[in-house]
Amino acid sequence: MTRQALTPRAIKSQRIEVRATDRQEAVLRQAAVATDRTMTEFILASAVEQAERILAERRWFTGSPEQYDEFLRLLDEPLASTEKFERLWSRPSPFDKPFAPKQR
Repeated sequence: MTRQALTPRAIKSQRIEVRATDRQEAVLRQAAVATDRTMTEFILASAVEQAERILAERRWFTGSPEQYDEFLRLLDEPLASTEKFERLWSRPSPFDKPFAPKQR
């Protein structure tokens, strides 16, 4: 038995529509056939894989111990000026609630 046969299928309740050129549709169809998938399976799997990769790149950072030490040093360094932040915080809130950063 394949893994798909053993795993219950998730209920798909969302519809995603896209427009494509004739060439884009042909390339996607060929790739779907080459991987023995439907167009929907191929497009969704490819899009989700790319989305997960992009999101992971924004969550995980790698670097040398020296780069990490420099990163920590920069985080601990006081800002040269907070004038722009102060101007931003003094503007009226679009939500009718004043915003003030928490004091440390």
